[in-house]
Amino acid sequence: MDAEWMQNGCRNGCTKDMDAESCKMNGVCSKESMYIEESTQKNGMISLIVSLKEEVGALAKVLRLFEEKDISLTHIESRPSRLNKDEYQFFINLDYGDTFALDEIVRRLRKDIGATVHELSRDKKKDAVPWFPRTIQELDRFANQILSYGAELEADHPGFTDAVYRARRKQFADIAFNYRHGQPIPQVSYTEEEKKTWGTVFKELKTLYPTHACFEHNHVFPLLEEYCGYHEDNIPQLEDVSNFLQTCTGFRLRPVAGLLSSRDFLAGLAFRVFHSTQYIRHGSKPMYTPEPDICHELLGHVPLFADRSFAQFSQEIGLASLGAPDEYVEKLATVYWFTVEFGLCKQGGHIKAYGAGLLSSFGELQYCLTDKPEIRPFEPEKTAVQKYPITEFQPVYYVAESFEDAKEKVRKFASTIPRPFSVRYNPYTQSIEVLDSAQQLKNLADSISSEMGLLCSALRKLE
Repeated sequence: MDAEWMQNGCRNGCTKDMDAESCKMNGVCSKESMYIEESTQKNGMISLIVSLKEEVGALAKVLRLFEEKDISLTHIESRPSRLNKDEYQFFINLDYGDTFALDEIVRRLRKDIGATVHELSRDKKKDAVPWFPRTIQELDRFANQILSYGAELEADHPGFTDAVYRARRKQFADIAFNYRHGQPIPQVSYTEEEKKTWGTVFKELKTLYPTHACFEHNHVFPLLEEYCGYHEDNIPQLEDVSNFLQTCTGFRLRPVAGLLSSRDFLAGLAFRVFHSTQYIRHGSKPMYTPEPDICHELLGHVPLFADRSFAQFSQEIGLASLGAPDEYVEKLATVYWFTVEFGLCKQGGHIKAYGAGLLSSFGELQYCLTDKPEIRPFEPEKTAVQKYPITEFQPVYYVAESFEDAKEKVRKFASTIPRPFSVRYNPYTQSIEVLDSAQQLKNLADSISSEMGLLCSALRKLE
């Protein structure tokens, strides 16, 4: 379960009338993520990434600094730097109680030893960059650090008194909780009742897509029917859909057991990973769900993730969140809300829906294209601070000129986020590269130069 919802609107800002409007990003939920590491570390935890020139005794000098200040290291690992062949990178976890001592160590590492130091913290220490995953495998570190378990239901949830449904929800939550990156997503045998609920939603929404959904959604949907088992009498498997997305845009699905913090959910998008539910809404109310379910994920989100421009746009939001201060993560979450969840776009002289919250809601998909709501142009700076109601259809929607235009605007907005570096995603290593040194910028320039050379060669062959 991606978020906690309520019959009259979720605690995180989703409405009663929205059919699976994802509150996984409705902001920051007024809650702080509870991290396993924070609760088990007596004095807190911090991580450092230290880059050193490859020479005899380099690591010994670093360790001596920690020893002098009586700071214990709980974990250390090394690898050759992917950005500079003459350097090694050391990832260090440590306990800290004396902030001044730690600041002194970081200062001496940079000044006396000439190391490049990235300070990563989940404790939101002042002036520290919040921890963020550097490799796709590190998504495992927070995927289960959730705010509520998927089997937990509110007293006014349609399935609260249904013991069979509650047990079924726990089965889905357990699958996600035990999942690790690289494993195939376990197949699920859906019951006839679950298939009937899916069929009702599938049939009703499909009648609106030709006239209300954007071109990209309508282009991909038949492919999902052909290759992923999207049919009225069949609920697709996440593994099949994830494999399809990877062949299209490199996006993949990952089952999630409960509500992630905004920061962690957005971090997944930076790696083109979408945390998805696997259970389905209660059969007593097939056109309503108090939280995102597989109908919302597969009918609303998945088709657009198969489109290259939209996939890049979604990833840009995720990349912008890495290492960003909390208040900017909240702004990015709001941008996500008004785009990926409730976005409209211009196509062929008409306005169409591309937000998953709209494409999975029969009622709001009709409403959003009437003259009742206010339509504004998508401008991240303004969109990021827009307030919205939580118990009714949205009175305001933002319309993008195109996904490419929206992507460039998000990039420009991201450049205003106060963090001491820029980041890029390396699809070959499935890792995040932090661009904060001359050597890293040179490596990036070399990569761009190589791609430009390929482009020029291709253009000449087309003449």
